[in-house]
Amino acid sequence: MAAVLIDDEARARLVQRFGEDVAAWCDELPALVERLAARWGLTVVDAKPGNTGRTLICEGDDGLTKVLKLTPDHTIAASEAAALRAWDGCSRVVQVLDTELAAGVILLEGIDPGTQLLEAGANVPWAEVGDLLAQIHSVPPPSDFPPLEDRVTFMYDLAERGLRGSVAEATLSLETLDRARLRALGLATGGGGNAIVHGDLHPGNVLDGGPGRGAVAIDPRPSVGDPSFDLADWVTLPMRDGGTLEDGFDAIAPHLPDFDAGRVRAWCVALAPLFVMRPLERGERTPFVDAMLSFCR
Repeated sequence: MAAVLIDDEARARLVQRFGEDVAAWCDELPALVERLAARWGLTVVDAKPGNTGRTLICEGDDGLTKVLKLTPDHTIAASEAAALRAWDGCSRVVQVLDTELAAGVILLEGIDPGTQLLEAGANVPWAEVGDLLAQIHSVPPPSDFPPLEDRVTFMYDLAERGLRGSVAEATLSLETLDRARLRALGLATGGGGNAIVHGDLHPGNVLDGGPGRGAVAIDPRPSVGDPSFDLADWVTLPMRDGGTLEDGFDAIAPHLPDFDAGRVRAWCVALAPLFVMRPLERGERTPFVDAMLSFCR
């Protein structure tokens, strides 16, 4: 059975993100995929969910698994490709095989088995994650990458649009979100480093590359600035299982010689509202959510 290139659920997510005009892109997607499959010798075997486009798992004519990423926002494809090419040769980052950026398309190597570290539970390979962070933050940033301030502004603008009128607003006020925005902008503009920041390095964007490869990062939203930004999703992981932020520090710090606990903690406080918006929309009040809300004061 052929993979479904775009279903109603995927279309709804894209409309929510980009607006009704994205419907035309959704309608034209099958023809675009057919053309690219012929160009690169691909057979689509599966499709993965996403909020900014479609990710198609393909088998190449050479028998290798490859990943076709398509987005209606060509700037997303261009910035992702630029970051991945800056990290070319880094074993902890997925590698680009080809692009057609004028169509918002990137062709990537397949990662086997490709399981998200989101599914690892308590068994996080902290040494591999530390090596991943060290690799991506040690590469000199290109001169044309945007500053981290731009990424922070985008994230909080998106969060504000989602929060207004939502169920979450009853618990997380717009004033609280604005206070956190100012904290984050202060950190982004207040020094802390000049590295390529992945910008979306949560455990769902790190895949298991198997015994020979280990943890591999995907889906960057790159900028240049404080590398501590990329650690917030990791040091807060133990809190989801009843642990503390200090437990997260103890897990990652031995694998990062330049670990700055003060700045990492400050980023966790500044980004706390973004951790809880989705759970609050689902009506969840877990100990993790309450702990994150306490950071928002």
